[in-house]
Amino acid sequence: MLEGNRADSSRFPAENRGRRGRFMNLLRKEDMGMCDIVALGESLIDFTPAGKNGLGMALFARNPGGAPANAMAMAARLGRKTAFIGKVGDDDFGRFLVASVAAAGVDVSGMVKTREAPTTLAFVQLDENGDRSFSFYRRPGADICLRADEVKKELLEDCAIFHFGSVSLTDEPCRGATLESAGAAKRAGALVSFDPNYRPPLWGDEQRAKREMLAALPLADLVKVSGEEMALLTGETDPRAGAEKLASRGAVLVAVTLGPRGSFYRTERANGFVPARRVEAVDTTGAGDAFWGALLSRICGKTRERLRAVSASEWESAFAFANAAGTLTVTKAGAIPAMPSLREVEAFAAG
Repeated sequence: MLEGNRADSSRFPAENRGRRGRFMNLLRKEDMGMCDIVALGESLIDFTPAGKNGLGMALFARNPGGAPANAMAMAARLGRKTAFIGKVGDDDFGRFLVASVAAAGVDVSGMVKTREAPTTLAFVQLDENGDRSFSFYRRPGADICLRADEVKKELLEDCAIFHFGSVSLTDEPCRGATLESAGAAKRAGALVSFDPNYRPPLWGDEQRAKREMLAALPLADLVKVSGEEMALLTGETDPRAGAEKLASRGAVLVAVTLGPRGSFYRTERANGFVPARRVEAVDTTGAGDAFWGALLSRICGKTRERLRAVSASEWESAFAFANAAGTLTVTKAGAIPAMPSLREVEAFAAG
């Protein structure tokens, strides 16, 4: 079953513990194992629009960001024990990120500070629909300086799911550290989750980006792509055809996010479109990460074999829950600060 978040009560924020009984009643004994999710990747500052000053000049608000860290914050918000591995500058921005990720309930013992490069920055521009474009300040950036010998190996050996994205594949040494860590976690028995999360300014060369992302796919048991990323990697615009091609590389689950339309899922046993409720978008930053963090929170503790046995109705319930988390996130500004609680996600999904 993919029902709720099965974690010890001490892992739930106080506001969520009243819900614990409902979820624990749905447990089978074999689900009672470890339910930790660990991510490796970029943690950066998102400067998001914050109006204008008296002279009419644009103002920007400092927000913690980075897709893998965002996803871990969402899963932690929903009661999972999560950890993040990454590198930030030994500067005010880096210290702010470590504090912010920790405040979101994520284990930051795997975050490393460095003086060899500053914390990576991204300036986010929003259009009238809340959709984003990015300008990155990352040459150099601390996140790409993470080395394999700096990765906290204990986190890789003691997780149920290991998650990474393609942003950490753009440059060495972080690329090598990422792939080595994903392989180590997989050998230790974890499910591996991959989010291509294509950001053209960070790659420069679209074909190189495509090659690197396709090369990483065989490591992944769980894959999340946007419609645009699916088209880039497969040449398909139809979610069913695109997901089929991605799954042929070994993933047991492929999820395609389709913005306000909802999402599409594909497994060996079932596939389907799960619509999302319409809301007025304020800022779409972090919506896909919230969706994926919520979905991983439902999957956590399952093996590949047990995921293959999940029915269409169970997947649809899990994806409706994840859609709700992503949808609620766009109703507020910022990524981690905008992420909803378990109570809010449940209420929205039920409505």
